[in-house]
Amino acid sequence: MNLFQRATNPWGQDIPIGIDWSLFWIALIAGGVFLILHLALRRRWIGDEKKAARNAVDDPGLPQKIKRHSLASRLFHAVMGISMILLLITGFLPKVGLEFAWLEIHWITGLILTASIVFHIIHATFFQSLRNVWVGIKDLGDMIREMRNAVSGGAPPAKPGKYPAAQKMFHHAATLFGMAAIVTGILMMWRIEQPLWAQDDYKFFGDAGWGWVYVLHGVGGVVLVTLTVAHVYFAILPEKRWMTWSMILGWIDRKDYLRHHDPAKWPVTGGK
Repeated sequence: MNLFQRATNPWGQDIPIGIDWSLFWIALIAGGVFLILHLALRRRWIGDEKKAARNAVDDPGLPQKIKRHSLASRLFHAVMGISMILLLITGFLPKVGLEFAWLEIHWITGLILTASIVFHIIHATFFQSLRNVWVGIKDLGDMIREMRNAVSGGAPPAKPGKYPAAQKMFHHAATLFGMAAIVTGILMMWRIEQPLWAQDDYKFFGDAGWGWVYVLHGVGGVVLVTLTVAHVYFAILPEKRWMTWSMILGWIDRKDYLRHHDPAKWPVTGGK
């Protein structure tokens, strides 16, 4: 199996033209293997979850409903999620034999995703606390302890602040590979007919350079396949649905806040 597809251009140069599409199946298999391993270890966590629920301490001084996501954040998440699914469908289904008019849907959806990301960057920078999503040394230590606890039953990690370490790492991975797909996708629009600017096959790069643009776009896409599978899986797990509902409703219950978060790391004041 080759990682890249290669071809010979008119000048006899061997150039990359994209990823080998068997990587798409590898991405799906990787996502499936992760789900199987997680389900195998999940029984241990279910017992810990039930024990934590029984021993949870209430604090009547806190509001019953605690805001976790603003309306702007929830709308961004919805637009991003729908766009991502459409991009994966239109990007990969034609490669596995399902023919339909996919290109126009793909680049329009890509522009919608790009606009939503730009909005999110501005909103997160000026209206939210970026410290909530940065991964620090303590987060890495918590992730190591969480993995040890999952495999061998070691000491559980400390409760996180607003976002657990694993959620932060997922955010960073999705940002890295998502931006790779977005930037290369916008560049590739110069090689197709669309109403925004004139087509120019050699606007920025030669044959080899454009080949690596296609490679990076494909790598971003296949990694996002695995990340999407994992994200959907966690969203529907019964013990994680409180987080899923918070992305829909905007708030979490006081008991979930005290059960899953450290009030010292994510302080919440009384009142509405």
